[in-house]
Amino acid sequence: MIRRPPRSTPLYSSAASDVYKRQVFRYNTMKIIIAGGGEVGFHLAKLLSSESQDITLIDSDKERLHYAESHLDIRALHGDAMSLSLMEEAKVVNSDLFIAVTAEESINITICAIAKQLGCNRTIARISNIELIKAQERISFQDIGVDELISPEELAAEEIQQLLDQSAFSNSYEFEGGALTLIGTRLEEEVPFVGKNVKEAASIFPDVHFMPVAIQRKGTQLTLIPRGDTCFEVGDTVFFITLKEGVEELYKLTGKTKASIKNVMILGGGRIGYNTARQLCHKKFNVTVLEKNKKKAFEIADLLPNALVINGDGRNAEILDEENLSAMDAFISVTENSETNIMSCLMAHSKKVKKTIALVENMDYFQLSHSIGIDTLINKKLLTANTIFRYIRRGEVVDMTTLNNLNVEILEFVVNANSKVANYKIIDIDFPRTAIIGGVIKKGEGIIALGDYTILPGDRIVVCCLPRSIKRIESLFL
Repeated sequence: MIRRPPRSTPLYSSAASDVYKRQVFRYNTMKIIIAGGGEVGFHLAKLLSSESQDITLIDSDKERLHYAESHLDIRALHGDAMSLSLMEEAKVVNSDLFIAVTAEESINITICAIAKQLGCNRTIARISNIELIKAQERISFQDIGVDELISPEELAAEEIQQLLDQSAFSNSYEFEGGALTLIGTRLEEEVPFVGKNVKEAASIFPDVHFMPVAIQRKGTQLTLIPRGDTCFEVGDTVFFITLKEGVEELYKLTGKTKASIKNVMILGGGRIGYNTARQLCHKKFNVTVLEKNKKKAFEIADLLPNALVINGDGRNAEILDEENLSAMDAFISVTENSETNIMSCLMAHSKKVKKTIALVENMDYFQLSHSIGIDTLINKKLLTANTIFRYIRRGEVVDMTTLNNLNVEILEFVVNANSKVANYKIIDIDFPRTAIIGGVIKKGEGIIALGDYTILPGDRIVVCCLPRSIKRIESLFL
């Protein structure tokens, strides 16, 4: 049971909900300028405008802008983002956030610096050079006006690395270096808690170190935030928040096998393929890279002497057979063509490769991944949006992610002394039924917090919620 806290004014009054919503809307609307209307820029504009943010999109391509303006509720400005007059027309001086995601990283850094000088509150630059991100301890980009550097390619490489670490699961995400981990898995018939509701499962397995936070029913787009009476069904994709010891428990209960990943084949030697190969070589994996561009293949071979680099077309089944695809533990396809990535992963799956990961641009493909036999799909646009979204959330949001093909968000809030949830037990907080506290990080240690846990200032609270609950959840942590 969820009860209101014992105070004269409840944390949330349904009678005043309309007034509350109007107040939050006015308070939470941000003026955001996006320079660059390519795939990442358009996707960001789409996501941010759907949240009723005030979006201005700048691009020099008229066709891009026309398409964006006709499909989104945004303001479009045609021209060079380096133009001071265009910056002034975009009203950078009054903006809350400036996001530079053009194809040129030098331009992104420069226009962010200019936007900051003109009065923008916060700036984010998309880059491709990983060295710049690694150098942030030595070089203060904030001093020149760039508050945050983001590389979609590096984010994708990190996502792949994490997926290989939890090889039996379809999705994973770590909070605070693994103090809490989000893991997604599909329930098979032999899982012991299938057919039972959450409360029954908790009574049967009282000592487990994980909690379900989201469920997607098989063959549907229905996303549930599990409550005590929610039943686990065969084919459900369930997301759990777990402690480190809970990961092993999930392996055991779900019947998954923690496959040893040592031999990895990567199709595509672009930025994502190269960065992934570099990270895996550093961790002593046996890495094979297939790149059809001869010049690029030789460059990668020079940069990664510990990797086997092959100049060849990975779409050719004979080449994959020649390079012993069936002996690989994982196959990662990150070419620029989504269909190539999907088809090559299907080929790897047919060869009994333990883990397959495909890079896709079309979000609609996420609905097909499990049904066609691919373990995991990743999307640069989604990963970039996850990273940027925390800057538009209210409350002190220090981390967030969205789940592939699920209409939910996972947010990590820091509780301050004035937060409405501070010093209350979870059971006494009027939490919406479309949201759930998955765990707490206290002084670097993860806790699976139940109803009798008292939230204290300094705690980091991981919350899973449906979009319609976000504003209400944010208000509790202000």
